[in-house]
Amino acid sequence: MTATVIEITAIAPISHREACDLARTEYGRFADLLATVSDGEWELPTDCEGWTVRDLAGHMVGSMRSAASVREQISQQREIAQRTKHNGGNRVDHMTTVQIERTATLTPQALVTECRELVNRAALGRKRTPLPVRRWVSIPVDIGSISERWRIGYLVDVILTRDTWMHRIDLARAIGADLKLDSSHDGRIVADVAAEWARRHGRPCTLTLTGPAGGTFATGTNGPSLELDAVEFCRILSGRADGHGLLAQAVPF
Repeated sequence: MTATVIEITAIAPISHREACDLARTEYGRFADLLATVSDGEWELPTDCEGWTVRDLAGHMVGSMRSAASVREQISQQREIAQRTKHNGGNRVDHMTTVQIERTATLTPQALVTECRELVNRAALGRKRTPLPVRRWVSIPVDIGSISERWRIGYLVDVILTRDTWMHRIDLARAIGADLKLDSSHDGRIVADVAAEWARRHGRPCTLTLTGPAGGTFATGTNGPSLELDAVEFCRILSGRADGHGLLAQAVPF
């Protein structure tokens, strides 16, 4: 049977209306996977340079705290701003460092428990971001080769879920666990990534992504045809694996 080819430029960006359900599901799946980490696995290295499984979990819990609580979000942003002003460097790097430091005293079990408790609160906190803030407030971002300004709406509706999804992959790879993937949830996230990738490089291509989260996408004519695993596609675009040609076009996670 011939696979359905999706016109990649017709894929609508993730809307604020659907973002909360995607966030809640992804936070829940991350929390479920985190609960399977054994005592001997917390210090294992991950695909995030310099991070152990413990560091990755600390970042995620710190990020969920920020999403769940305006007070915590403001507190983190103040500390990030101070570190950037005094030490220079990248705001994103300072952000993750702050989050890891603020969760450093938690035991592994406490990390797992808090992660579970924050699932709904973090998703709803992002949903409640006011429309004027989502639409009109923007922030500077420097991640690898990407240097641009993001609207808060893009951050809270898209990036924070992509980040959690990719870290779930990082965690599964670190501890050798199977990934829970499906077409409705993971496929929507991957399709949104593929559509943004196509918008960023702006060239014709056919893209076949295999696996439960995959699909076949196309834009324009006479472009190259690419076929690879959907998860590996996202790992390449995030900078976790090498990409060449159109796959060298980065997409933020």
